[in-house]
Amino acid sequence: MKNILLKNGLHTDISNGNITKKDLLIENGKIKSITENIEYRAEDIKIIDIKECYVYPGLIDCHTHMGIIEEGTGKLGMDNNEDSNPVMPELRAIDGINPMDMAFKDAVRHGITCVMSGPGSHNAVGGLNVAIKTAGSIIDKMILKNPLGLKVSFGEEPISTYGTQGKCPITRMATAALIRDLFLRTQDYIENKNNGKLKERNMKLEAVIPLLNGDIYLRAHAHRADDIITAIRIAEEFNIEKLVIEHGTEAHLVMDYLKERKVPVAFGPMLTPRIKMELIKRNYSSALKLVEGGIKVALITDHPYNSIDQLRSVAILATSEGLNPLDSIRCITENPAEMMGCADRIGKLKEGYDADIVVLDKYALDIMAKVKLTVIDGEIVFNSDID
Repeated sequence: MKNILLKNGLHTDISNGNITKKDLLIENGKIKSITENIEYRAEDIKIIDIKECYVYPGLIDCHTHMGIIEEGTGKLGMDNNEDSNPVMPELRAIDGINPMDMAFKDAVRHGITCVMSGPGSHNAVGGLNVAIKTAGSIIDKMILKNPLGLKVSFGEEPISTYGTQGKCPITRMATAALIRDLFLRTQDYIENKNNGKLKERNMKLEAVIPLLNGDIYLRAHAHRADDIITAIRIAEEFNIEKLVIEHGTEAHLVMDYLKERKVPVAFGPMLTPRIKMELIKRNYSSALKLVEGGIKVALITDHPYNSIDQLRSVAILATSEGLNPLDSIRCITENPAEMMGCADRIGKLKEGYDADIVVLDKYALDIMAKVKLTVIDGEIVFNSDID
């Protein structure tokens, strides 16, 4: 792995907005140093003068279905929903993600260096999702964190998938009951396991143990305000502290409660029509309301429902609605890193962090800005014209 020195980049201080010219040194896939005028003499280094282009941490989308819903393949590439059973915690996204999906190339070309990908929302319990880097051909070598969280879904999706077939769940009550039943059985399973009384391992319940032990996140698909509150209620019943509300279309209606409970929201997708009842209150300004209300927000594409290459565009749209530009940048860098439990490695340009970097020819929230360079784990994975 070659070391890289990026010279003469414009770096934005996210805490105050100050922009200064600095050099950035990468060694062995990590950020080694960020300061003015780094001098480095070695044979194994690539020096790139980025000529006062703008340097940011690689962009992050903490809710996608990349590789598990493949582009250009039709139904054969849709592995996101296992509709044979409403409760499938044992499913692992890693077994369904194809890193050859063209979406990964789009991500790299647009500066997105890490995503969460996982099951869809048809099931009350959909399975385990994963955090992955966006460059590579072997999914096992792209993993940042696996499993990242357990997907559960509230509202229309489980009901419309199973209720129309006369199967459980037909109501919101049944969806919540299915999730509770799984968690209760897992608690008993853990107790028997700890007491040496376990006679046979159960794949479904084994998958839930990391959640109840506090090692992974409960990732709750919830659009409507009442579904958001149900997700919080169930999390509190089982002492689950790591909860992320995903989508949160009506989160602004209950934001005081979210702030009180310190529950973050992976908000979006923003660029969709209101194609179902849960989306009636979809509003571009909701992200602004949530951030101003003290809620930690990450902006998401929910790829392919918004294309992954629209992530920065979503942040620009939020800014046009009044969101502070620095907050908009946080929503696609620092905040999603925190919501994936990976804030010690990604989301910032900081010494010791993974060298995941995007270079643009203009300020990140300029709609005309173009990605010039994308670096993941210290490797240049996209280079438009900087040599």
